[in-house]
Amino acid sequence: MNKHIWTDKSPQQTSPEQRTAERRAINIPARLTWKDHRGAARFASVVTRNVSEYGVLVECQSAVSIPMYRLVQIQLERTVRDSDDLPAALQAGRILSAVYRVLPGSTSGRMQCLALRLMVEPQRRAVGVAAEANRATA
Repeated sequence: MNKHIWTDKSPQQTSPEQRTAERRAINIPARLTWKDHRGAARFASVVTRNVSEYGVLVECQSAVSIPMYRLVQIQLERTVRDSDDLPAALQAGRILSAVYRVLPGSTSGRMQCLALRLMVEPQRRAVGVAAEANRATA
């Protein structure tokens, strides 16, 4: 019985940047609000590290216990919300988002970080839905 091992040696077509939206490094103070497992309201001061149309990476000023997929609200400081560097969703005030990555802090001084997925309708889809609605009425 022959056992053959097959390997695919064709070149892989991978893009170095596969993100749907460009990330921008922006350091802005913000506040997270969420409910813990008992339903008690919790707050934390954070600083954004980078933002995109659909997500935000925040650095926590103190350690927080927020599990993955917890819904949180992020609100940027009012004085900086009108910046042209910010995505439109973040200029609106409180934005509902979900925690999709928790990067723990370290004893060497690295702060805890949370990656948040903004719960906003993607622009591409919203445009497609509007175009579909126009075609349906024509």
